[in-house]
Amino acid sequence: MEGGEGGDTGSASAAVAPIAKWRSDFSRMFQYYLDRSTPHPVHRWLGTLAVALIYVLRVYFLQGFYIVSYGLGIYILNLLIGFLSPKIDPELEALDGASLPTKGSDEFRPFIRRLPEFKFWYAITKACCVAFVLTFFSIFDVPVFWPILLCYWIVLFVLTMKRQIMHMIKYKYIPFSFGKQSYSGKKSLASRSGLPMD
Repeated sequence: MEGGEGGDTGSASAAVAPIAKWRSDFSRMFQYYLDRSTPHPVHRWLGTLAVALIYVLRVYFLQGFYIVSYGLGIYILNLLIGFLSPKIDPELEALDGASLPTKGSDEFRPFIRRLPEFKFWYAITKACCVAFVLTFFSIFDVPVFWPILLCYWIVLFVLTMKRQIMHMIKYKYIPFSFGKQSYSGKKSLASRSGLPMD
């Protein structure tokens, strides 16, 4: 009797081993392609836009799943706030005595996001994929009057962005790199001496 139980345990662990190996291989392959996509933000965002468009078309043609869409919108708004916010909140730093540089003589500190661009993209893409999968289950198709949800989301968006912009103005930071002054590094010795560069 004990031998039979041991045999069952051995066969169960033998059945689990290929699943664990497959999961490990899939995880490694997924991480490999995720890492390869890192230096290509335009392509990544175009892919996310395509996924979001497919989701919007599915919701439009099904005429339902507005609660899922509202939840997705709230989640994306939350991610956007993290993307636009500095990693270290200037309000908390002001209490500690350290603050963002406000004069030319202050030490330069670059803007570091609370939610980096890659994590922002990955979270939005994953959320759109999850929302798309949820549209295949009728339990998530709760009947609601969607214009009220849309109006409520727009009000939340406007109020949140107003607060975020006021925070940016108060602490004088810009979360984007375009429009900022950029400095070129030292020219190489060959370009200064007038020698042709190969």
